[in-house]
Amino acid sequence: MFELTGFQRDLLYCIAGAEEPYGLGIKTDLEAYSDTEINHGRLYPNLDTLIDEGYLAKSQIDDRTNQYELTDAGRELLAERREWEANQLGRVLDN
Repeated sequence: MFELTGFQRDLLYCIAGAEEPYGLGIKTDLEAYSDTEINHGRLYPNLDTLIDEGYLAKSQIDDRTNQYELTDAGRELLAERREWEANQLGRVLDN
């Protein structure tokens, strides 16, 4: 099974919550969240990896802009992650 990095997981969450998830918008949202500059050399190869793994689909908005969306596998992966997080937090909060 392919294992996501934290950055790749953040990309999926960002795309899931975006109204228009395109490259520059995703970059801007992540930079606002992490307070760290994200360069194109990090962003786009990770988006391509998520596409290759079947978690994202890419379509073209215009000649220069691509839009990204979660696939069913991407939504399932995030749902599983949310369930795991809830279980982990439940253990901490129950103690």
